[in-house]
Order: sequence, then structure tokens, then C-alpha cells
Amino acid sequence: MSDLAEIMRKNIKSIAADRSAMDAARRMRDERIGSLFVEKNGDYVGILTETDFVRKAAAEGKNVSTLSVEDLMNHPIISIESTKTVRDAMNRMGDFGVRHLMVTEAGKFVGLVSVRDILLHFKSVSAPSYAEPNITQD
Repeated sequence: MSDLAEIMRKNIKSIAADRSAMDAARRMRDERIGSLFVEKNGDYVGILTETDFVRKAAAEGKNVSTLSVEDLMNHPIISIESTKTVRDAMNRMGDFGVRHLMVTEAGKFVGLVSVRDILLHFKSVSAPSYAEPNITQD
């Protein structure tokens, strides 16, 4: 089985903890990304995801324009070593109920793996178990 170093994303996006949640939402929309690592004093202190906007803002009726990134972020960040397998990452996500993991090497941040990355990995290594639909055009 592949290790995480093979599927992780190294080009990680981050945002300052004191930025507005609205700035983060717009950036996630514009860059078509589902998460941002949150920085404070040069360190990653949390992660902000699309799900955080739904569960911590929209569902609670909060005004996103008055919230900071720090108000919505999840912390601490759940991490996993790059030498672990894709299945290890999937299990860790399940254990902690998260969809993103910080990937580390000897404790140093080197990338990100998301549930989508895992799904794409398994799709790429699995043989289709069904016949492709026969699509015809008139």
C-alpha cells in the first residue's frame, strides 16, 4: 500500500488567525479549496474548513462578517507521519472525525492529505466493479 508521501499535497494554503472569516470564505471559493491552515506567530495553530462554516456559523445563525478565522478554526491540528499508509490516514480521520490531516516528517509539517485525496487514491488503484453505462447521443 502507498504511503502518504505519494498522495499528499505539498502546496498548502494558509491564512492568518486574525483575518476575517469572510476573507477566508472568499479565498476558499476563489481558489476552489476546502481548507486553510491557520497561522499565528509563525506557527500553524488550527485548520479552517468548509464544514466549520456550516457547523459553527451558518447552523448557529452567526454573522460570518463579524467572525475571525480563529473563531471558527479547529484545533489542535490532527497530524500523521508521511511514512504511514493511506489506510492509516483513513483510520486516523475516522478516529478523530476529521477530513484533513497535516502530514509531517519527524514532526515537521510537510503537506496535507484530505478525504478527497484518499478517495482519488483508492479510485486510481481499484479496478471498476461495474460496467460503464452505454451512453448514446441522438
